[in-house]
Amino acid sequence: MKIGIIGATGHVGSHLLKAALAQNHEVTAIVRSPEQLTVAVPVLKKDLFDLTTADLSPFDVVIDAFNAPRGKEEMHKSSLIHLATILSGTPVWLIVVGGASSLYLNQEKTKRLLDTIPETSPIHPTASNMAQSLAALKEVPDVTWTYVSPAANFIYDAPYTGKYQINEDVLVKDEAGKSEVSMADYAQGVMDLIENPQKNIHISIAGNSENY
Repeated sequence: MKIGIIGATGHVGSHLLKAALAQNHEVTAIVRSPEQLTVAVPVLKKDLFDLTTADLSPFDVVIDAFNAPRGKEEMHKSSLIHLATILSGTPVWLIVVGGASSLYLNQEKTKRLLDTIPETSPIHPTASNMAQSLAALKEVPDVTWTYVSPAANFIYDAPYTGKYQINEDVLVKDEAGKSEVSMADYAQGVMDLIENPQKNIHISIAGNSENY
């Protein structure tokens, strides 16, 4: 499978790159600073907002692991709208590394994690804009997408355990009442998703805190 990873030098992106290579996919890193890559892979050096349909059409899957800088959280939304727009009408599957804020807290789907975060919280701008990005994605016609939320606690340096589950868009807690997943487990969960597609849907990946 030909996979392009936007943000392949970032925390999540680097885990996704490693997992995709381990699965023997043909991977291209779509980055602005290829010198930060730690493995030798084909590179498309370009800013996300400069990407075109022609740039992305060679791929079967494009994984969006872009992370907006602090103070520019609205770029979570604008970047995803740009990607969805240029992929509209193409067969390319857009997989989005989402946020947990858009996950529901109950099976009735009446309350989201975002609704529990005070507007004065330093994480609110990111949480709000990521939730808005999902809503905006759903409004773009004729694009194939999957929005993959991590657990509430998304851990960079925790190990790969292989003990994770792919769930619907409801926040999952383990027996200890925690919602956690390592980026390594999340990345492998995304590879599982590519092998067993769920498209035009919002899903989540959660692990077990006792393993972290």
